Amino acid sequence: MVRKLGSLTLSLIRGTGDFALFTLTAFRSAFSTRRLLHRVFRAMFEQGVRCLPVILIVGMFTGLVLGLQGYHVLNRFGSESLLGALVSLSLVRELGPVLAALMLVGQAGSALAAELGIQRNSEQIAALETMGVSTHGYLVTPRLLGALLIFPMQTALFVSVGLWGGWLSGSMMLGLEPGVYWSSVERAVEPDDVQECFTKAAVFGLLTVALCCYYGFNAHRCTSATGARAVSASTTRAVVLSCITVLAADYVITSFLL
Repeated sequence: MVRKLGSLTLSLIRGTGDFALFTLTAFRSAFSTRRLLHRVFRAMFEQGVRCLPVILIVGMFTGLVLGLQGYHVLNRFGSESLLGALVSLSLVRELGPVLAALMLVGQAGSALAAELGIQRNSEQIAALETMGVSTHGYLVTPRLLGALLIFPMQTALFVSVGLWGGWLSGSMMLGLEPGVYWSSVERAVEPDDVQECFTKAAVFGLLTVALCCYYGFNAHRCTSATGARAVSASTTRAVVLSCITVLAADYVITSFLL
């Protein structure tokens, strides 16, 4: 038992160090990669434009549910006027960054891990290395830089749509005055809350995209399976660990910023 525990601990430390070196190498490669801006824009399109429908839909229904549940909870205490504060602070501080990151991981992150895994499985990455191309700079760096820009934008869109969803539930369906709702939102949200929201979004984007790139790039080493099964296993592991990392990082950031 002690031997197994020690082996597991060493494997965890080795994997964490390997992931850290992988991410640092990707950022360092930004200074030596040609046509980086073009690939960054392409990564932003993949992580941004293609994920807009899921962000809009989930954001709207999140706001609708918050408005519905929040109104009935506040109605017990005669505080319906605080519905805007409840919806806005819930979205800006917690639900917006977390849910937006999870949706982006489910769509863009899984596709990214599978794409890199297939490229590794078909030896395209090995071919790039043979030609002397920086595979980290060519395949990973644009995705990381794009995530640092796209995740805050998508989170801002998610929160905005969620606020309108809360307004639809509280004002259009349950009869709360629209002016009361929006004035409560204005009084509740402060610059520090917005800064916390964008900080979480950027950190979540960096961690999740780096994890998906790492497991896709190293699909041949992250599992004992081979071929298509290795791609499937590495993609699944990347998505699951990314979701867990989002929740863990959310707790850590919140504990420091509160």
